[in-house]
Amino acid sequence: MTAFSTRAVHAGREDLTDLGIHAVPLDLSTTYPARDSRLEATRLDAFATGEQPEGMPVYGRIGNPTVQRFETALAALEGCEAAVAFATGMAAMSACLLAAVTDGKPHVVGVRPMYGTSDHMLDAGLLGTSVTWASTVDDVAVAITADTGLVMVETFTNPMLTEIDLKELAVACGDVPLLVDNTFATPVLRRPAEQGAQLVLHSATKFLGGHGDVMGGVVACDEQMARKLRQVRIATGGIMHPLAGYLLLRGLSTLPVRIKAASATAAELARRLAEHPRVNKVHYPGDGALVSFETSNATDVINAVRLITPAVSLGTVDTLIQHPASLTHRVMADNDRHEAGINDDVLRVSVGLEDVDDLWADLDQSLRPTPPSNR
Repeated sequence: MTAFSTRAVHAGREDLTDLGIHAVPLDLSTTYPARDSRLEATRLDAFATGEQPEGMPVYGRIGNPTVQRFETALAALEGCEAAVAFATGMAAMSACLLAAVTDGKPHVVGVRPMYGTSDHMLDAGLLGTSVTWASTVDDVAVAITADTGLVMVETFTNPMLTEIDLKELAVACGDVPLLVDNTFATPVLRRPAEQGAQLVLHSATKFLGGHGDVMGGVVACDEQMARKLRQVRIATGGIMHPLAGYLLLRGLSTLPVRIKAASATAAELARRLAEHPRVNKVHYPGDGALVSFETSNATDVINAVRLITPAVSLGTVDTLIQHPASLTHRVMADNDRHEAGINDDVLRVSVGLEDVDDLWADLDQSLRPTPPSNR
């Protein structure tokens, strides 16, 4: 098998030379002509079961050749048989929940903390699911019932960046599918399928795209699960746009380089933050491009940064900072948020590709109290 960085460049593009082209083709078709209606009827029956028969996909809601290239590439990077792409990360998560519900397993065990909107989706039961919250492997084992269809966890939790032993968790899940949101770590740093996860989810909007200009979600899994997810996607219309698939496939080619560079900078920023007199605590898992820290003047810091962009989201080439309690986790109930450790002092930084000293200068000046104005 080729090295990961080589697969990142070539996966999904293996046939380009034989096609006589170098750049990935972008197919924007919404429909695909066919003269043989009987053959198309047979193929449409196959698509309806979640299969992917050879040839064009009949209609754009069923699939797209450009998006399929991205799916092939992401599956290769995560070490899975297949991947299914969606319009957003939340659409991908919704499809996984709906697949569990249709299998008659509406109960979910969620490991907190997690992304605030994911937390809200589970807590509100918007798709017919119920949830039991856990924080440890032992909690998960106790919470599983005969109706449990999924156990959900993040590789690095959002925003506290804690990490659970996925191999131990997979054992505790038994026959219950383990869904791991690998958005923060990416397959560069963690490949959950190798640890026993059945579904690996990404908000592709983040590091996979890498430039803050495309939205998408994707789930890597085995072919049997992929067929269920394709059925949900066809029925609900959560298809990824072809241009998004094109941009995301392009983003994968530089993913290893971006993650390694941003992670090195994040580690250095975490070290310097830990020594700063106005920082009370630093949360950093030892690798990765995100750092969270606690300071008593958190919202003042957001207002004071000048080089760093104050904005939600993450994984872009420029550095972002945000206040989870006000934004990404605002939708959670106050007591749930605080129990998950997400207090009002927490700030989350998504480190980009800028020079570390420039980023540090901006963080340092933003942390220092504003001198009183002369009147």
